[in-house]
Amino acid sequence: MGKKRKLLVISVSIGSGHVRAAEAIRKTALLHCPELEVVHLDAMEYVSGAFRKAYKESYLKIIERHPSLWGYMFSKSDRAENDDSKMKNVRLAFERLSARALMDEIERINPDGILCTHFLPAGLISRKIRKGRMKVPCWIQVTDFDVHGLWFQNRMDGYFVACEEASWKLAAFGIQPSNIHMTGIPIVPSFTMAHDTEAWAAELGVDLDKPTVLMMSGGEGLGDMLTLTERMLETDPLCQVIALAGKNEDLFLSLTRLSESHGGRLIPMGFTNTIERVMAVSDIAVTKPGGLTSAECLAMGLPMIIISPIPGQEERNADYLLEHGAALKALDATSLEHKIKRLMARPDKIGEMKEKAAQIARPDAAAHVLDIICEALERNAVHS
Repeated sequence: MGKKRKLLVISVSIGSGHVRAAEAIRKTALLHCPELEVVHLDAMEYVSGAFRKAYKESYLKIIERHPSLWGYMFSKSDRAENDDSKMKNVRLAFERLSARALMDEIERINPDGILCTHFLPAGLISRKIRKGRMKVPCWIQVTDFDVHGLWFQNRMDGYFVACEEASWKLAAFGIQPSNIHMTGIPIVPSFTMAHDTEAWAAELGVDLDKPTVLMMSGGEGLGDMLTLTERMLETDPLCQVIALAGKNEDLFLSLTRLSESHGGRLIPMGFTNTIERVMAVSDIAVTKPGGLTSAECLAMGLPMIIISPIPGQEERNADYLLEHGAALKALDATSLEHKIKRLMARPDKIGEMKEKAAQIARPDAAAHVLDIICEALERNAVHS
């Protein structure tokens, strides 16, 4: 047996998608290629607390309070030559405040290869490679269905993208087609394992003979999760609703109180590490179209009703899902009610959307990414 290789996966904890993609790679490696050691680190742990707080808070505030401004910034910076964009200041600040600490940690780990699930560390590493200060092969995993210009970096060994259009766009940016891999967005291996739907339904208290709506989020302009859930229950007296409160304890308690007056039709849930089980017993998901969440729904063949996409990346994810028939979009609460009621009356339409979702799903994305990286590391070892 040859030397055990080491892959460093670097994420950035802004939103959960980049971290979840990195964890998907790490967890899949344990099952799929035990000869590879995968180390996951969050680049945000190597910047000052002040920068970390300012970056996270400014991002969240812009999205929550001025989404159109975020959409404008996103569009303006969507080009390969984006050094004159506002995002340049963010990248330079990140490099200035994290370069030494992050590079010291990379040197300590001494990986054979690096995979970045966010453009900030990818940009830093790209510049180090360009200046001859790093010789480790580095890949980028794009975590949305579109690829934004900020992901474009020189001297990368390869890009992993979700779909054909993203591949085309990277090629238009000047990336060699041989370095672009249409693998999908990595999701944890539990989505690829056998599903015991009947057992999971019994465990969750779901009646599989009734249509089930999975409420994954509320949204701007639609109302909060509690209000939306109540309206869904009133829309169809036969449907069940699983409402995910996540780590919001107040919301969970409110949903629990609401469930008491609906005869078991509402199933409130807090944070769960087995979301694939919840998806498996659901017929429709009401959700924002984050890259990872969307990839998970597709892997489960679960149609989506998209609500309140963030201008920019989530809007483009929504476009992709709508274009391929795996989702509908609700503009407001009334629109959501109408679409739920229409789908409940059309099980054939739900079945059609399930098929469309399954057609574009890539549940084995993480394994595919690891296969390509392992092959490259072996090739490098032979030629070194």
